[in-house]
Amino acid sequence: MMQYQWHWNVFLQSAGDNASYLDWLFSGLGVTVALGLASWVLALAWGSVLGVCRTLPNRWLRLGAATYVELFRNVPLLVQIFIWYFAMPEILPFGDAIKALNPMTQQFVIATLCLGMFTAARVCEQVRSGIDALPRGQKNAGLAMGFTLAQTYRFILLPMSFRTVLPPLTSEFLNIFKNSAVASTIGLLELAAQGRQLVDYTAQPYEAFIAVTVAYMLINLTVMGLMRWLEHKTSLPGLAGKR
Repeated sequence: MMQYQWHWNVFLQSAGDNASYLDWLFSGLGVTVALGLASWVLALAWGSVLGVCRTLPNRWLRLGAATYVELFRNVPLLVQIFIWYFAMPEILPFGDAIKALNPMTQQFVIATLCLGMFTAARVCEQVRSGIDALPRGQKNAGLAMGFTLAQTYRFILLPMSFRTVLPPLTSEFLNIFKNSAVASTIGLLELAAQGRQLVDYTAQPYEAFIAVTVAYMLINLTVMGLMRWLEHKTSLPGLAGKR
């Protein structure tokens, strides 16, 4: 049986245009990080709005948010990104502006919208569960102090609920980087796509995907470290077992 020939110096070989294969991986890593961060900002903002809507007295807002969650959680992400890429630019009012972008930017915008809207449904449920887990007296106390309902959510319920659900939000933050690999299906050269491209050009699959795996692990370890630091900084004595 043929023995596999390991060539770790393949990353330093020229890939043309004054770039090495290692430059390809760094380029893909940069796209993955940028895509994950942009998608997370969208997911956290929109998911928080939906999570609040799911706990409001208004029945129609609760129903609308619940419908959104069921739709986006039950349609596979791969199907969603194809819908966003092929159908949404024809439907959305700003679709012409998206189609006018250069291909790389267009793919990045589409992938950001898809990942952000998909993850928002999951963030919504985390925020909703965090609000529902708070003692009912906190909301009543805020209203009794003269706060409007919006002020009660802004100054009391949301700050407390975010502290409660920070660990599960960390998991969603990690998932968004892993899910970003589906963006390669519409041509975006993120980390996984660059790894496959490197295999096609060098025929060194083990080195390429070990490097890609290490890069994803570094992203995840960085995110976990930052979120643990944030959890420590925002913890309150007596909350969730903190002393």
